[in-house]
Amino acid sequence: MSIIYDLIFFVVVIIYLPIYLFKKKFHRGFFLRLGRLPKNLALDRPIWIHAVSVGEVMAVRGLVEELRKIFPNKRLVISTVTSTGNKIARRMAGEGDFITYLPLDFSFIVRNVIDRINPSVFIIVETELWPNLISYLYQKNIPVIVVNGRISDSSFRGYLAIRFLIKPILNKITMFCVQSNRDAQRLICLGVSGNKINITGNMKFDVVVYKIESSILAGYRQSLGLSFSDRLFVCGSTHPQEEKAILEVYKALQKNLSNLKLIIAPRHPERTVQVEKLIIQYNFTPLRISRLSPTPHTPHPTPVFILDTVGQLINYYAIADIVFVGGSLVKRGGHNILEPASLDKPVIFGAHMFNFRDIAELFLINNAAISVRNTEELKIKIIYLLQNPSRITELTLRAKELILTNQGATRRNLEFIKEEVNKKDDGDQG
Repeated sequence: MSIIYDLIFFVVVIIYLPIYLFKKKFHRGFFLRLGRLPKNLALDRPIWIHAVSVGEVMAVRGLVEELRKIFPNKRLVISTVTSTGNKIARRMAGEGDFITYLPLDFSFIVRNVIDRINPSVFIIVETELWPNLISYLYQKNIPVIVVNGRISDSSFRGYLAIRFLIKPILNKITMFCVQSNRDAQRLICLGVSGNKINITGNMKFDVVVYKIESSILAGYRQSLGLSFSDRLFVCGSTHPQEEKAILEVYKALQKNLSNLKLIIAPRHPERTVQVEKLIIQYNFTPLRISRLSPTPHTPHPTPVFILDTVGQLINYYAIADIVFVGGSLVKRGGHNILEPASLDKPVIFGAHMFNFRDIAELFLINNAAISVRNTEELKIKIIYLLQNPSRITELTLRAKELILTNQGATRRNLEFIKEEVNKKDDGDQG
């Protein structure tokens, strides 16, 4: 079967190569995807965690910390696909950990990489299926565990269409720890045995937002030149066309809310130049946060700040008065609303939250967040919140309660991982 998967993957690479070249997706870590690992790499049966991008890496922060406590002598390998995810993973890395990129799914590449790393267990975050990788891990009797597993609507439709190819791969996975009953039922429809599936919840509810000292928060506000009366609207993880909608709303709001300031944090910081040009079209002055002095600067009358770095969004959520979470006014599926919610911020998102459907529905049912369908509704809701601080208090209290109620997935997943690692290590020693 590896020949078939090699051929399929080769066709996929040929199709997507022009897109990658056009979008400048190639980076220095690409050689790692070709299996070019350091010559002196010696990891001694590590725990390998694969998290494709920023969201998945952030979701396993707590899991990584707990694994270090339980297995102090184990080194960790964390692989990603995106460079932004890789940057976050490097900040999480401990001494002796190896941060890398997932090898391209050609059989000759994955065999070399797996033989070199030789993990005691391979953990996949949120169900990424790489046939040759999973097949060779299975062949080497290395347990494969999916944590925070989910099957999106689009993935489910695609998997059903090629169920005859997907089913054998899914059944080589040792265990699935999934977010919801919907995900469990979809796996069963795809041919996975029910005794391999555990509903453990969503680890993103376990996100730990460390309390930031008020003096540090004041420093962030000062660096933006904000006065005591200024209100800050932070739009996180935005996508093309979404920034245009946000700027239209902001321009309309400026007529009556001149003290409202705006930060746009593009999902992909490499789009900063594009966002700058758009801001200028709306007669605002774009200011990159990476270029601001840490000391207070002279306020500009019409600034729009751009968060053009990775890993700092949480700090600016912490000083926001209102947060909009992007990828949701356009059909991208939305992004994680739990981080700003855990910081006691009122959260607004658009109608397209299909990648976070369960979380979004839970928040809306419990009156803990606000959903908008278009720019007019976004404008109305911002005005309403700014004029009704009691509504902000209500939203944030309900959100905090929801997060606390739904925590525990990390601990539950950890128990299954611990069992598999111990079982594997005992078997190897025997």
